[in-house]
Amino acid sequence: MPHPTPMMTVAELTEFLDLEFPQLLDGGRSFFVEAVYPGGAAMRLSAGPRHLRPGGTVAGPSLMALADLVAYVAILSHIGPVALAVTTNLSINFLRKPAPGDLVGEGRILKLGQRLAVVDCAIRAVGSDEIAAHAVVTYSLPPRTD
Repeated sequence: MPHPTPMMTVAELTEFLDLEFPQLLDGGRSFFVEAVYPGGAAMRLSAGPRHLRPGGTVAGPSLMALADLVAYVAILSHIGPVALAVTTNLSINFLRKPAPGDLVGEGRILKLGQRLAVVDCAIRAVGSDEIAAHAVVTYSLPPRTD
């Protein structure tokens, strides 16, 4: 089944996130919308000291935030700027310990229904083919008014 064409650009999504979630900018921008494409999106996390846990690896909550954000961006890129879409489930498996640095999360929409959306997310270190974390994220979508 073909995926719909995205309705929002990288620049529009970045502007939306900056406006609706200014807390993401506290301490400087570390999450970046990298790409939107039919059926998905990609985001980058520049994991610095505030994203690390003891032992020098990227902390689980930072990986969960990247998975949740890339799912949100993938969904919004296909339905438009809906601030009240909310996470209802996030299941994540930590497969490898990513080192500090840039990580990319790729979100692929599995289901985009009227009330629920499900996104598969793979997180890798930039330049690596090995998945560091894999998540499945479900969002509840508010009723559409179109």
